[in-house]
Amino acid sequence: MQLFGFFDQLFIVYANDWADQETDRRNQTATVFSGGSRVLVEGRISPRALGWAAVACAGALLAVSVGLAVAQNSPWLVPLALAALGLLWAYSYSPLRLSYRGGGELLQMVGVAGVLPLYGYLAQGGSPGAFPWPLAVSLLPTHLACSIATALPDEPSDRESLKRTVPVRLGGEGAVWTIAALNLLTLALAPLGWASVGLTAGWALLVPAAATFAVLCLRPAPPGSWLIQVRVAACITATLAVVGLPLLGLAVR
Repeated sequence: MQLFGFFDQLFIVYANDWADQETDRRNQTATVFSGGSRVLVEGRISPRALGWAAVACAGALLAVSVGLAVAQNSPWLVPLALAALGLLWAYSYSPLRLSYRGGGELLQMVGVAGVLPLYGYLAQGGSPGAFPWPLAVSLLPTHLACSIATALPDEPSDRESLKRTVPVRLGGEGAVWTIAALNLLTLALAPLGWASVGLTAGWALLVPAAATFAVLCLRPAPPGSWLIQVRVAACITATLAVVGLPLLGLAVR
């Protein structure tokens, strides 16, 4: 299962860098959270080599999934692996290329909050019927918020490249208010999600709530400033906290 995550992450980075290389060259406000890996922009590797690396990772991802499907008698792992590859294709490549047309953030949400958790659950011997669907659904909004947040620093180059990301369409502050609303929706749904796995949501939810409040307070934070990186880090902290807290609760009970 860890190998699947490893190869999937590398495939996403490599394939998206290859598809976004022209936009990344325009990006003067890249951060550790956004703007691609910069290996093509800085000439540290050729596009051809990176493209073949993406293909190799996709093949390895599928091979691992077939092996796990046989070992765990879980045939759903193979279509889920294909779905993971398909989401990246729809995000970065024609004919859909939704990262440019609009809706790329939704694809990220489906992949991170849907495909990957379900894959991990089935790979460890779980069944689709026993999957904690209410918990997964409660986390969808915060994953969407995090996807929007990582596009905040790239707004100038995305606008120049005609990408229709949420920060481009709503502006930076409009996107931030959307992020806050989505995180608050997850916090509102958290008691139902946690209850589905036998946990009680309590004071620990103040951590993601405080991080969300910080996102709103960290302003002005224009792309290229150090404060935009702090703001994105706060967004990521809110999502990691609300995702990690129930996992910790399950681990220690």
